Amino acid sequence: MTKPRVFIPHRISEKALSLLAEHCELDYRDVEEMLDEEAFFAGLQEACGLMVYSRHKITPDVLDRAPRLRIVSNVAVGYDNLDLRELTARGIMATNTPDVLTETTADLTFALLMATARRIAEADRFVKAGEWNEWLPSLMLGKDVHGAVIGIIGMGRIGEAVARRAKGFGMRILYHNRTRKTEAEQSLDAAYVSLDDLLRRSDYVVVMTPLTPETVGFIGKRELGLMKQDAILINTSRGKVVDEQALIDALMEQRIGGAGLDVFATEPVQKGNPLLSMKNVVTLPHIGSATRETREKMALKAARNMIAGLAGEKPENLLNPAVFSH
Repeated sequence: MTKPRVFIPHRISEKALSLLAEHCELDYRDVEEMLDEEAFFAGLQEACGLMVYSRHKITPDVLDRAPRLRIVSNVAVGYDNLDLRELTARGIMATNTPDVLTETTADLTFALLMATARRIAEADRFVKAGEWNEWLPSLMLGKDVHGAVIGIIGMGRIGEAVARRAKGFGMRILYHNRTRKTEAEQSLDAAYVSLDDLLRRSDYVVVMTPLTPETVGFIGKRELGLMKQDAILINTSRGKVVDEQALIDALMEQRIGGAGLDVFATEPVQKGNPLLSMKNVVTLPHIGSATRETREKMALKAARNMIAGLAGEKPENLLNPAVFSH
C-alpha cells in the first residue's frame, strides 16, 4: 500500500521524522531558512500532508498549488497563519500543538517581565561597553516585581501558567478574559476585572490573547492611555494584538514606563523600528517556545496529528472539526 506523501519544508527533530517515516513518504528539507516560493510550491504539488511553522502563511493561493492536500499540521499553538475558513471549505484538516509549550512560554514571559523591570539587558550592555566606572546609588534603578500588581489579558493555558509564577512572587493577580475562570480565581487568588480596570491598576500588563480579527490592535492608544505612567507592557502573544505605533508613541512620550516584547507587527522586526533603540524596551526574536525539549515535543505532537489525519482518524488537536464530521 502506497504511503501518503508529507511535505516538510524545514528542519524538525529526528524523533518526529522517524515517527512520520513509519507511516508516510517524506519530502523533507533539512534547512532552517524558508524555502523560496518556487521550491515551496513545487513541494506542495504531490503533498497529502503539509507540516509548517507559523511563519508559513497558508492562504488560498498556497492551497491552489496543493491539489492533493488533506491536512496541514501547524508546529505551533497559534494558528493565525492558517486560513481556517478556506481550509474548511476545501475539506482540509488543520491542527496545532497546544499544551506542550505552555510552561516554556510562561517561563519566557516571566523572564521578560523581570528583565524589563530590572533593566537586565540594559545593564548587561552597560557593563560590556566598559561604562561601569563606579557604583552609584542611582545606578540602573529598576522596578520591584514582588508584591506588585500583574494584569493578565487572556487567561488561557499560558496565562494561567504566568499567573502561577506571579503568585510565587507574591504578586496581586488581576485578569481579563472572554469568560471567567472561577477555578483559576480560587487556586491563584486571581481577580476577574474589566479590561479598563486591569489597565488602570496593573504595574505589569501581560498580553496573552490570541490573534483573531477581533483582537487586531486590541491594545491601542486608548488602552495604553489608561495604564500607569510607570507601568510595563509585556507581549508574548502576537505582535498585531498591540497597535505598535500607539505603543511607540506612548513610550516616546513617557506615558508608560517600558515594554518587553517577544513579538512584533512585522517579523523579523524592521531594522529602523524605533522600539529597537529604546533603553526601556527589551526585544526578543519570538523565542517563547524556544527550548530544545519543547520544540521536540511540538514536532512530535504535530507528527501524531499528521499521522492520525492521514489515517482517516480524528487528530487530537483538530482546529476545524467540521471537516472531519463530513
